[in-house]
Amino acid sequence: MKPNRPPTPPPRVYKTQFKTHQDGYAIQQDMGLLTFVALGGGAVAGVVGAPFVLGAIGFTSAGIAAGSYAASMMSAAAVANGGGVAAGSLVAICQAAGAAGLSGTATAAVAGAGAATAAAVAEWLNI
Repeated sequence: MKPNRPPTPPPRVYKTQFKTHQDGYAIQQDMGLLTFVALGGGAVAGVVGAPFVLGAIGFTSAGIAAGSYAASMMSAAAVANGGGVAAGSLVAICQAAGAAGLSGTATAAVAGAGAATAAAVAEWLNI
């Protein structure tokens, strides 16, 4: 004898990603124009905004600004590494970007992060 179990609910299907075919399986929908605009806008905003954000937290072309968030990051990194900031650490990378601007690789990474953030927001807003 089988135990009485409630019926299994159908799988949840989201409007922006899938629509249900008449036979019951899910097929992927195309992204809308607004989603592509959001992706491009996020990439541009990331690339354009990165130097401003770095300067605002204290990574300037003249060095790390005294009393800034960047100075506290540098202090913590120096304490953790026995008195010096390790090459390739987050503080070193941000200082290099603040002093000389973003390299091609960093620009691509920031653009990708901006586009991914915009895609996540577009998905969350269900556009």
